[in-house]
Amino acid sequence: MNLLALESSTDTLFIATARGDQRWLHSGAGGQHTSSQLLPAVRRLMAEAELGFDALDAIVFGRGPGSFTGLRTACAIAQGLAFVAKNGQGVPVLPVDTLMAVAEEARLQHGCTQVLACLDARMDEVYNAVYQYADGHWQTLGDLQVCPPQDVQVPAGFVVAGNAQAIYGERLAATASHLHAMPTANALLNLAPYLLAQGLAVAAQDALPLYIRDKVAKTTAEREAEKQALAASTPHSAP
Repeated sequence: MNLLALESSTDTLFIATARGDQRWLHSGAGGQHTSSQLLPAVRRLMAEAELGFDALDAIVFGRGPGSFTGLRTACAIAQGLAFVAKNGQGVPVLPVDTLMAVAEEARLQHGCTQVLACLDARMDEVYNAVYQYADGHWQTLGDLQVCPPQDVQVPAGFVVAGNAQAIYGERLAATASHLHAMPTANALLNLAPYLLAQGLAVAAQDALPLYIRDKVAKTTAEREAEKQALAASTPHSAP
């Protein structure tokens, strides 16, 4: 298969493309640089692979959880490229959980098959989910969560993989084994064949980021409504 994979949920931008059995990989600064760097880097990597957008079978992106800006950027670029591929006929988009990509990277780098994937969520919290690898694919054991690092519960025999331990130290599962693993685009390429076979690809317009945390920033209207509600509920002092 010919695939393009985009992962920008963290401060590192990962891009990968596959042309049959061959792969081309890119990593660079993400975060605030993602919106300006992603599309030019995609074009360079596709040119290096001598792969045209019309030859793609699908576009894969890390849907989250992660940086809100990074997720929205990767989703928008994936949608736009998917719409125009195949001479405007379009190709499907495959959204993949970022934490599953962490588990897959841990398997690729360290041979792990029982992983609690854990990424820094800022605001003194971590994103986490438990995965087990069996029969050639990852199974999600329970829901994806966001919580303070000290609240993470690691099943017996599972390793913690991600980038959170370096930030939170012993507050995060002090007695567990820890490995550094990032959600790379190469991991997304590894995950794609099984997920595509399961029918999990969607039309470009239906691709959406995954946000576990409800909201970080409120709109101006929401803030004004809260102020008015607070004012209405606050007793006025007597004249």
